[in-house]
Amino acid sequence: MATASPLPLTPFATCDFCDVHKGDTSGAFRVLPPVFQSFGSVAAFAGPVTTVKCHEDNTQVKAAVESAGEGRVLVVDGGGSLRRALVGGNLAAAAARNGWAGIVVDGCVRDVAELNAEAVGIRALALMPLPTERRGEGQRDVAVSIQGVPVRPGDWLYADADGIVVSAQPLHG
Repeated sequence: MATASPLPLTPFATCDFCDVHKGDTSGAFRVLPPVFQSFGSVAAFAGPVTTVKCHEDNTQVKAAVESAGEGRVLVVDGGGSLRRALVGGNLAAAAARNGWAGIVVDGCVRDVAELNAEAVGIRALALMPLPTERRGEGQRDVAVSIQGVPVRPGDWLYADADGIVVSAQPLHG
């Protein structure tokens, strides 16, 4: 059953968050490296994190985006693999239809024209036209490492034109 699109958040700027939290040594505020490309028709997105950990098998990614997103951000730990696309046009359409705010993939995506037509924010390392093999592998809602940065279910992720930040607590308000 599809859910409504998430309500828009108060406008935010990742640079402003970094200015406020630049001295944070607790690990509660983290910045992802500037290696992600932007796809999807939503330029800035934010929400509570849910995760998938998988390697060249998007079975769990598909299951996640086909469930109610409720304004959450799906963070996919694909191990940085550049050999298979973990998200394509069909999964982006499912994410938009089911109310996901965004998807961040530590790996590749495909179907760029279809991705860019969907009302969901997407960040990924690169484009790769080769799809995954679905072997039923992967884990959901586990702590992951995205480009060496820890991301946990329940964290908040904020992505805009300047970058991606992750926080243990919501930063907007």
